Amino acid sequence: MIAGLAVLALIAVGAVLQGFNNLYWQLSWYLPSWIVQPVFALVFAGFVLLLVQLAWPWLRTITGKARPGAAASLPPPGNRREAAAQNLAAIDQTLDRVRDAVEREALRQERQRMQAELERGDLVIVLFGTGSAGKTSLIRALLQELVGKVGAAMGSTSETQRYRLRLRSLQRAVVLVDTPGILEAGAAGLERERLARDQASKADLLLLVVDGDLRAAELEVFEALAGLGKRLMLVLNKCDLRGEQEEARLLQLLRQRSRDHIAAEDVIPASAAPQSVPMPGGRPLQPAAEVDALLRRIAAVLHADGEELIADNLLLQCRRLSEASRSLLTRQRRSDCEAIVDRYMWIGAGVLAVTPLPGLDLLGAAAVNAQMVVEIARIYGISMSRQSAQDLALSVGRTMAGLGLVKGGVSLLSAALSLNVPALVVSRAIQAVSAAWLTRVAGLSFITYFERDQDWGDGGVQEVVQQQYDLSRRDGAMSRFLKAAFSRVVQPLQAKQRSLPPRPGPD
Repeated sequence: MIAGLAVLALIAVGAVLQGFNNLYWQLSWYLPSWIVQPVFALVFAGFVLLLVQLAWPWLRTITGKARPGAAASLPPPGNRREAAAQNLAAIDQTLDRVRDAVEREALRQERQRMQAELERGDLVIVLFGTGSAGKTSLIRALLQELVGKVGAAMGSTSETQRYRLRLRSLQRAVVLVDTPGILEAGAAGLERERLARDQASKADLLLLVVDGDLRAAELEVFEALAGLGKRLMLVLNKCDLRGEQEEARLLQLLRQRSRDHIAAEDVIPASAAPQSVPMPGGRPLQPAAEVDALLRRIAAVLHADGEELIADNLLLQCRRLSEASRSLLTRQRRSDCEAIVDRYMWIGAGVLAVTPLPGLDLLGAAAVNAQMVVEIARIYGISMSRQSAQDLALSVGRTMAGLGLVKGGVSLLSAALSLNVPALVVSRAIQAVSAAWLTRVAGLSFITYFERDQDWGDGGVQEVVQQQYDLSRRDGAMSRFLKAAFSRVVQPLQAKQRSLPPRPGPD
């Protein structure tokens, strides 16, 4: 076949060359010699352009089939900022498919905020700590001006406050964020801590302010902050209240506790608001704040790694927002698919209630019909042929039968229905309700299969089907199913039984 195509190609090329040769001689006969070559070149160029125009759609189709999705692929990002921009563009495509207006708008606003941060690029430092650790005093010392309420009662900072700081030779502005205190009692304290953690997730640099050794609760918070993937510093405040030896001991202890997460030089002493010193016969002496070591460390980190901190933070936020939008789309898809399963399982139950089969031995193989599989696949953007859907349904049906789930399901539902259904309709009711329940198990298995990008997972189809069977037989799920089954199947059967005319008696 290949040899034949090669011969045809050679014949075609020869014919084209012969045609051009004849054209050249014809032009030479009718036109002056000086104009023959330009006219021939124009004709040849026009022929090539026409050939390319005719062949281009075919070539594009061939290359598209050879490399599916190549047209939609993006070049790899050159840096983290480009990666963040690509993630934001992908988020837009996901949000366009989300139907819930409220959730879509909330995610869109967060996406716009991140776009603004990507364009502006301020360095954001968030201070975290208990209400008595001195976060506001530390910010005041760094800004060298009075901000916030210093020395107020614990829990008085109920919302975040933002302040701008300028560092020498640093082109970007620095934003200091004072968060509500953590580890406070009551519902209000938990809400303030949630707000603080939300701000921490948006920071380029985190400062955890403590006034002593890390207690168990504070150590848990420290590890949670370290797990965010952000640059983290630990600030030991109120060093003026202890001697040099005690300060050195605490610093060493804090460095040992935090060595798995941060470097030793990122554990820094500070005295944000030193206590005044009484002066006999005069006004008390107010020592200056001792935050130079902290300020130098912040400046060094921002000068060396500021651009990477911004890029890492933006990329991390983009990925989280992308995960949130995909999760929202996944929940929407699952809800749509569960509605499809619900519709088909009651359709199947209604058919069996009207025309019951001799038995349920083949029900495991036919629990999900091909059309339902096709509709579920379409929700996930997959075009599946009827034959492929039938093969998939048959695979699940055989698995259910092989695991004994068909007989087990019928026995389970027979025990539940026999106690509450009249004997005249119990046989039909059991068969119809069992068909609906097994269709549900199979349908939920298919949803899991498509959620995993058409992959059953390491345990295979057996593990997925068994898991959905176990989940469906739980008390809550079974109670809801039986309640629906009584209204959709059992009660219509009872009404139909009562409406039938009485059988004629003996003559």
